[in-house]
Amino acid sequence: MYKEIQIRIKPEAAGEENTLKRLAARQEGIQWERIVRVDVVRRSIDARQREVVFNLTLGLHIDQVEEREQVFIPHYQDVGGKEEVVIVGAGPAGLFAALRLIELGYRPVILERGKAVEDRKKDLNRLYKTGCVDENSNFGFGEGGAGTFSDGKLYTRSVKRGNVRRAVEILVFHGANPRILVDAHPHVGTDKLPGVIVNIRKTIEKYGGEIHFSTCVSDILIRNRQVYGVVAGEREFLSRHVILATGHSARDIYRMLHRRLVRMEPKDFAVGLRLEHPQHDIDCIQYHNKAGRGQWLPAAEYNFVTNIDGRGVYSFCMCPGGVVVPAATSQGQQVVNGMSSSSRNTPWANSAIVTAIGKNELESMGYQGLFAGMDFQDVLERKAWEEGGGGLYAPAQVLTDFLERKHSQALPSSSYKPGIKSSLIHEWLPALVYYRLASGLNHFGKKAPGFVSAHALLLGVETRTSSPLRIPRTDQCRHPEITGLYPCGEGAGYAGGIISAAMDGEKCAEYIGA
Repeated sequence: MYKEIQIRIKPEAAGEENTLKRLAARQEGIQWERIVRVDVVRRSIDARQREVVFNLTLGLHIDQVEEREQVFIPHYQDVGGKEEVVIVGAGPAGLFAALRLIELGYRPVILERGKAVEDRKKDLNRLYKTGCVDENSNFGFGEGGAGTFSDGKLYTRSVKRGNVRRAVEILVFHGANPRILVDAHPHVGTDKLPGVIVNIRKTIEKYGGEIHFSTCVSDILIRNRQVYGVVAGEREFLSRHVILATGHSARDIYRMLHRRLVRMEPKDFAVGLRLEHPQHDIDCIQYHNKAGRGQWLPAAEYNFVTNIDGRGVYSFCMCPGGVVVPAATSQGQQVVNGMSSSSRNTPWANSAIVTAIGKNELESMGYQGLFAGMDFQDVLERKAWEEGGGGLYAPAQVLTDFLERKHSQALPSSSYKPGIKSSLIHEWLPALVYYRLASGLNHFGKKAPGFVSAHALLLGVETRTSSPLRIPRTDQCRHPEITGLYPCGEGAGYAGGIISAAMDGEKCAEYIGA
């Protein structure tokens, strides 16, 4: 017999199978020897009270082991010679669309402006050494998309958009640690995710799909409001189905679509700064213990949100035990992001602290038209680049100085490798952005005493949280005016992370196959 139960247990005992068996047996009123196996089905941390506990969902195999059916069973087939579908972009949306198309009997042809993971790593190393950004191979562009070299977070609020469990199991099938099926807030880690991405590539190629790297799409082919392919370099890639999964930083694609009269719409997005604390400080705050997390608890996370003047201010992409990285996709820009390895073992914790920006805010600052959000992002990124002194240096300010509008005479140590430069961020950040961020940070400090600290550092700027544009589509994921065009993922305005983008890719593929 198989039965699932919930228990609460101290962290130091959560990994002891015999302890779990005895607690489960006591709860169920049976002899513990009857429980032949215990599976941890779900695990989360409850740190709301002074004593931190694990909430576990346990799968009990009583008297005999019962094999449990998995959601994902691969049904990949040889699609050589089958109808081709062009996919622009090899991020999670594009890769998962390709995998699903193979299951459905279509041959995916992926066009990726950046390089394969192996070569992309070399370019990132060169980026750190020279300070020069390769505009097609960086933290934003390349195989796996912007999420490849990130924390690899896999949780999403978009649970109604698709089968989250299936998406996570596909990652496990391709080499991710099975623990991501258990953790309430799963992550792969920037040291592990590239290998998973390579395995997905191998699956696509094994079953007849194609991936073309260093292949930047420059035009879309449309006749009588029907798409029939794209142009990349000197070559045309022809198909009556095109999945557009370019990610939120492909600004050239937006401008190309505009020239081709493909309808797009402005949408809200978020901008702000990256906040970095000593990880020990976050551990003390979140676990209510001056000694920190101790031996049994992971590096602590946080998730803060508040409302300032009717607009959200919130933490985003929090990376415990992580590092801050340069995320610009062109020269003359300064953009920061965060990532962490699977072990989350650095001395720092970082998170974006951002506020929502929409049409009204943009117009109040003098930005008009379809590309107002993009123009605003670009101005902020170039200002941050100037304030950093050029190169990849990030403008930085101690958190308490930011709130008090003071110059930071000395900056705490930072994980940001290219280097930091003291800047009066409060002076050049747009006034409404500064006001909301400062108000939000003060609110977070009241909620979590110790969060507002002279040990914390703000780095600029965080502008690539999502796309400032949406490419409209019908309920069947097709553009309402261009037959055969499927806007997809973050770049089209329909996702906000690895899992939501992956599910959106599968969804687009399924409508093609319907």
